[in-house]
Amino acid sequence: MRGLLAAIVLALAALVAGCGGGSDTTGSTESESSASITKAQFVKQGNAICAEGNEEIQASFEEFGKESGLKQGQKPSEAQLEEIAETVIDPTVNQEVEELRALGTPEGDEGQLDEILANVEGALEEVEEDPSVLEGSESEGPFAQPNKEAREYGLTVCGEEDEG
Repeated sequence: MRGLLAAIVLALAALVAGCGGGSDTTGSTESESSASITKAQFVKQGNAICAEGNEEIQASFEEFGKESGLKQGQKPSEAQLEEIAETVIDPTVNQEVEELRALGTPEGDEGQLDEILANVEGALEEVEEDPSVLEGSESEGPFAQPNKEAREYGLTVCGEEDEG
């Protein structure tokens, strides 16, 4: 699927530094979430969370497009953008952030990961306040900075960009 909807899908799928979205949680308790995890383990598990979340977002957007009659290349209305933000982006990205936090944090990376996830949450707030920001380009949208930070950390699936 290409066009504006596809661009929005890919931009939003990449949104998160924590791309999870899957409903399967690790069942970690608060004390377990602070357990030691290596950076390699975090990156591997985090990218798996993001891959699952990206698939969920893609499927949700495709379903939304079919149900709403939004055609490829057609600009979503303001009401459609609000619905996308509320029913696809917000719940999925929040779940992703929760799952990433549940992994724990590699020793010494606490501040960096907290900042990435806080920036994701800030981007979500921006989208909640003004869903029209989803129409912006991926390189300038609210998730551009968290995506860049995620890629730099090694969460390449979480911060991936449109592949063409």
